[in-house]
Amino acid sequence: MSEARKPLEGLRVVEMGSLLAGPFCGQLLGDFGAEVIKVEPPGKGDPMRVWGRHRKEGRTLWWPVIARNKKSVTLNLREEEGQRLARELIDTADVLVENFRPGTLERWGLGYEELSRTNPGLVMVRVSGFGQTGPYRDQAGFGAIGEAMGGIRHVTGFPDRPPPRTGISLGDSLAATFGALGALTALLSRERHGGRGQVVDIGIYEAVLALMEATIPEYALTGHTRGRTGTVLPFVAPSNIYPTSDNDYVLIAGNADTVFGRLAKAVGHPEWAGDERFATHHARGENMEELDEMISAWTKDRTSEEVLRVMADAGVPSGKIFTAEDMMNDPHYRARENVVTLDDPEIGPVPMQNVVPKLSRTPGRIEHTGPALGEHNAEVYGELLGISEEELDALRERGTV
Repeated sequence: MSEARKPLEGLRVVEMGSLLAGPFCGQLLGDFGAEVIKVEPPGKGDPMRVWGRHRKEGRTLWWPVIARNKKSVTLNLREEEGQRLARELIDTADVLVENFRPGTLERWGLGYEELSRTNPGLVMVRVSGFGQTGPYRDQAGFGAIGEAMGGIRHVTGFPDRPPPRTGISLGDSLAATFGALGALTALLSRERHGGRGQVVDIGIYEAVLALMEATIPEYALTGHTRGRTGTVLPFVAPSNIYPTSDNDYVLIAGNADTVFGRLAKAVGHPEWAGDERFATHHARGENMEELDEMISAWTKDRTSEEVLRVMADAGVPSGKIFTAEDMMNDPHYRARENVVTLDDPEIGPVPMQNVVPKLSRTPGRIEHTGPALGEHNAEVYGELLGISEEELDALRERGTV
C-alpha cells in the first residue's frame, strides 16, 4: 500500500524555459511530488500552450501533459524588476531548471554564481543544444540538431534512404530525462556532502550520445562505422517485423539459441534448430535474410492475433506495433494503469500517459493538467514572497507579471 506523501514532496523547483527540453524535466520532477513553479512571459506564455494538435476550440492537447502538476506564474525576465522578483523566487527553491541559450541568464543577472551567493544549496539544471562550454556553446540547437550530431539519425532508417527523424522529440526528451537524473543526483550529493548545490550541464547532443551503445569504440578500435539497417540489427536473427494476413506486422525476437528452438517448434519446423544454417547465433546472423523469409511465409498466413498467441504460448518475445488506439484498449495497459484520464477545466476528460517509473511505497501521481497562464500569481507572489495585493496590481499594470 502506498503512503500519502509523494517522494519529492517538499522540494521546490522553479522552471524557466520553454518548449520541451526544460519543461519535460520539470514534468518528471512534478510527477513525483515536487512543487514546480513554471515562469512564463506575461501575455503569451510558453509556446507549448499552442504547439501540437488542437481540439476544435483551439486548445492544444500537448499542454495538459507537459505542464501537468505545475503552477504557472508570469514574469518578464527581460527587465530589471522582473529579474529582481526572479531572484527572490529562486532564493526559496531547491532546483532551477532552464533551457535558454548559454549566457542568457548571465546577461539578466541570473547566472549560477550570482544566484548561489544567496542560495548556496541551489541545484541549477541547464539544458542547451551544446552545453555551457566548448566552441559550439553559443550556437542555437534544437532537439533535432542534437539527434543528428549525437549520432542517432545516422543509424535510423534504411541504408538506401536519407536518415529520417523519429516521430517524437527524442533529443529534447532525453536531455530532460538526464536533467531530472542530474538534479536528483546533485540533491543527494547536497544532502550527504556538505549542503552545497551545483550546476547540472547537459547538451542535447550529449544526451543522445549517451544512448549510442558501442558505436565509439567500434569505430576507434575496428574502423567500423555503424549505419542504417532498416528493421533489423545486423547479425542478430531472427529479430524483425513480419507481415500478417490482416495487413499488420508483428515483431518477433527469437535470436537467443534456446528461444529460437522454441520458435522453430511453434511454427511447425523444429528441424530448423538443428540446421547448420540456423543452429547458432552466428549462423543465423549470416543467414538472416533467408530465415526472415521462412518465418514470414508462416506469419503471412495468420492474423496478428494468432501469431502473437502462438508466440506467447511458446515463450517467444513478440509484440504488435502499437498505435495510441492500441494502447488505450490493451488489457495490460489497463492493468498497469499506463494511461490515466484527468479532467481539464477547458477541454474536459484528457487521457494521457501515467507516471513512470512505479514506486511501491511512495508512487508519483498526476494531480491536475497544465494550468492557465499566471493561474498561481497570487499564491506564489502573495503568499510565498509576501507581495501585497496593491503591489501585485501595480506589477501587472507595468507588465512585469
